[in-house]
Amino acid sequence: MDLGERRIGIAASDLLGVTAQPVGVLEAKSEAEDIARVRERAEERKAEKIVIGLPLNMDGSEGPAARKARQFAAALEREAGIEVELWDERLTTVEAERMLIAADQRRARRRQVRDRVAAALILQSYLDAHREREQG
Repeated sequence: MDLGERRIGIAASDLLGVTAQPVGVLEAKSEAEDIARVRERAEERKAEKIVIGLPLNMDGSEGPAARKARQFAAALEREAGIEVELWDERLTTVEAERMLIAADQRRARRRQVRDRVAAALILQSYLDAHREREQG
């Protein structure tokens, strides 16, 4: 997940945990509503784990957005009963925007898909790192 102020980008992996695909965007409302909707999506997909992007500053320190992500992750894990892991998401939104520009997407269209593409980039990074650990 790419947890934003206005939107929550959602991605899912294939059954083998090899690739990540963007699957949707939720308009952010209240923490309680967002947790309920994410939980519902996770149950629909029979998710075993939820990965949430941790928006660290470029120097690795945590600001307000990272603290919010940690709080949301803890509440989601408690409410959903599904393991939640935080994953460094530095520059994923920037990378998603660049990819969409390179694909010649108009600004309005980029806004619609940027958050779910960023979520897929976060998840793909997580999957790749864990696959390398298992093979290494």
